[in-house]
Amino acid sequence: MLRYTVRRLLGAVPLLLGVAVISFVIMQLAPGGPDALFARNGRMSQEQLDAIRRNMGLDRPVHEQLLVWLGNLAQGDLGTSYSQFRPVTAVIWDVFPNTVLLMAAGLGLSLVFSLAFGILAARRQYGFVDNLTSFVSYFGLAMPVFWFGLMLQLLFAVRLGWLPSAGKYAAQGGGDVWDLLKHLVLPAFTIAIGSIAAWSRYVRSSTLEEAGQDYVRTARAKGVRERQVVAGHVLRNALIPLVTVVGIDVPLYLTGAVLTETIFSWPGMGRLFFDSLTTRDYPVLMGTLVLGAVLIILGNLVADILYGLLDPRIKYG
Repeated sequence: MLRYTVRRLLGAVPLLLGVAVISFVIMQLAPGGPDALFARNGRMSQEQLDAIRRNMGLDRPVHEQLLVWLGNLAQGDLGTSYSQFRPVTAVIWDVFPNTVLLMAAGLGLSLVFSLAFGILAARRQYGFVDNLTSFVSYFGLAMPVFWFGLMLQLLFAVRLGWLPSAGKYAAQGGGDVWDLLKHLVLPAFTIAIGSIAAWSRYVRSSTLEEAGQDYVRTARAKGVRERQVVAGHVLRNALIPLVTVVGIDVPLYLTGAVLTETIFSWPGMGRLFFDSLTTRDYPVLMGTLVLGAVLIILGNLVADILYGLLDPRIKYG
């Protein structure tokens, strides 16, 4: 297992290098390029703009800028934010825990509801519950995330007034755990709805497939209780396909929640990416993309390792 993990991590180095190079090239090809943030400031003289470009290394040829950035990246230095004039690592770290909190809440909701819906649908195949969960799943897959978030705000925040519409804490009189939980409910459900819709279908199909296997019929023939058959035999193997999907989707929660965090003004990495895009803060954008690639690779690695824990038949060479 250790040898397999080390080999996978070493194999990820060229992939990360490719992501870093492509991210740098895309930012250079963007309209205006990195110079646009400073050049549009009419209060600066040309001498001041030239001094800023020299301090930022923007006066060097593009290939030299790339080599310098890759060298700093290898040392864990993502550069300096153009808009905040702080290290990119510090800018990302300020909002990273907020996204982790939102991801954990969304992931918990996704797992609970997808397992419940998927198992109920499989146990009542083609019945009312199965048809209902199928309708909800297809609705969740076809529904735009931003529309669902806006509808939740309209219903629970504007019409009913039960929950706050945006932010992490109330502007006045907030700051406690209860206030945080109230602000977390709507964005967590918004970010989880797509996963619930997709994962429940995986759970249903894999549960039906495993329930028809010979070892399940043998266990029932031996008199094993139905609850033990489902929990101890069917679900353990049925969860293996779900592990793959979760391992891929979890890192996307950290990097791809741009719409959700923007709609609800949640101070996370998605909101940071959107704000950096509007202000053309290219170092923050590149740092977010590289971090997202790292998280996706680690998520896939964790999913592969969990394979072996769920299914002893899987061996790693």
